[in-house]
Amino acid sequence: MDWYLTLLNYFSIFFCVILFRYHWYRTRFFVHTFQQVGYKNNEYWQWLRAHWDEKVIPIDLGVFNLILLISVAADGFFGSVVTKNTLAVIFFVYAIFWLSSVKRYKQDKVKKPLILTNRVKRLLIPVLVLGILFPGFLTVEAYTGRYLYNYSPGLLNFDIILLVFGWVFSAILIPFFIFVGSWITKPIERSIQEGFKKQARRKLESMPHLKVIAITGSYGKTSTKFMVRDLLKERFSVCSTPGSYNTPMGICKVINNDLQSHHQILILEMGARYAGNIQELCDIAQPDISIITNVGVAHLETFGSQKVIAEEKGTLVDNLAAGGVAILNADDELVRKMGEERTEIERILVGLNSGDITGTDISYNNEGTNFLLSIGEEKISIQTRLLGAHNVQNMLLAIATAHHFGIRAKTMALGAKNIEPVEHRLELKKSGNFFIIDDAFNSNPVGAKNAIEILSQFSSGRRIVITPGMVELGEIEFEENRKFGEAVGKANLDRIILVGEERAKPILEGINSIADQKENITVVNSLFEANDLLKSYIQSGDVVLYENDLPDLYNE
Repeated sequence: MDWYLTLLNYFSIFFCVILFRYHWYRTRFFVHTFQQVGYKNNEYWQWLRAHWDEKVIPIDLGVFNLILLISVAADGFFGSVVTKNTLAVIFFVYAIFWLSSVKRYKQDKVKKPLILTNRVKRLLIPVLVLGILFPGFLTVEAYTGRYLYNYSPGLLNFDIILLVFGWVFSAILIPFFIFVGSWITKPIERSIQEGFKKQARRKLESMPHLKVIAITGSYGKTSTKFMVRDLLKERFSVCSTPGSYNTPMGICKVINNDLQSHHQILILEMGARYAGNIQELCDIAQPDISIITNVGVAHLETFGSQKVIAEEKGTLVDNLAAGGVAILNADDELVRKMGEERTEIERILVGLNSGDITGTDISYNNEGTNFLLSIGEEKISIQTRLLGAHNVQNMLLAIATAHHFGIRAKTMALGAKNIEPVEHRLELKKSGNFFIIDDAFNSNPVGAKNAIEILSQFSSGRRIVITPGMVELGEIEFEENRKFGEAVGKANLDRIILVGEERAKPILEGINSIADQKENITVVNSLFEANDLLKSYIQSGDVVLYENDLPDLYNE
């Protein structure tokens, strides 16, 4: 019998090692999730609620806790060592076969891995301290009985219930330790951010000659920003934010590190997820020229209504000083009205249907898009590698900006021809013997339907779409994805690959309302599965549209 008890005592140490490993991967997973939602507590909580049974308290921890609760409730009835030993065997076997696997929290393929930024490192300190102190203290107590109560371990050298409770309950608390860590480090993060903001403001104040162009809108900001940059850079020294740098810290990083004394123009993209975000950005850099692309339903979940979104975007026009310029999308009723009451600023309206500058006669081919540009009485044909009517609209905003700076239409036509597509935004590229339309970034209802329409016009081969649909649309998300499904159904595509069974439901409903296309539709759980399926299907000349590519936290 002694060997049996000795084995259980050694297994208690092995149990602690298994749970320590489980804790580490679980902690890393939830920190990664917190990073992917932009360190926002509200959005992190919404994610936890949506994945409560799958990630927060999954079945392995749920069953473990059920057994533990029964054991605690019946603790007074355990009158023999055999019963305690049996309980230890149950817990140890369960831990080995259920908790030794960390596959749930250790994905082999991730689109965007955890980046150990200084902010993450600061967050990890309190999270890891909490994650170690709680089970560590109860583990010591389970082996010694030194602090809470005195007991005689008997033939077992540990208290099995206290040991298991310390590790399992701590594992449950890990997602919530993130909130505590965020609260503890919040003053530090705020102080650091305020320091960067002050540094950026001082630098801009030292450059009175600099013209600041700020761009916002529900979608199209990044594309418009690069178009403005490319049209202006031949004549002016231009500094612009890269990629989707549209947050306070992203803007400050560019101003503090990249902006130089020789630059004449600074182009900033300003994003917003909550009311007040644009004003925060304008407090860092007041615009001389404000460009509004549109008012859509992106981030409707956080704003609540399209009216609030319009008010937030309009803040960029409100921040113009006298003599400032607002360049506005005339085709968007909410944008067209911005700044109407301000006679001390200049308003330039552009659009496909109306405005001071217009683009008409749009056509597509494998080379991109062609349209007719009209500036007053002057008309000129524009060819660009960019795809889509909404990119023509974005181009018109850029052209209006360049025109304001005195650049001629013929010069802009040459510049437009050389503009490279923005990565992952209706980016047309050739891969081997087939074409890819990469529209994987941050899909929205207008852009998604436009992308499907463009795909339907290709005739070089079979037309394939891979999409998970759209997110962050609040109460209208299901309906907008259903409408998107209708657009997919009307396009008469050759193959439809939907990512995520739950996310696919409204899209399938929309497709089926148009026509029965079951033979052409496949639903998979991740983009990696979709790509594997594509490899076995693709042929020479085919065209594949990647419409939206959600972060890993949306995988099903």
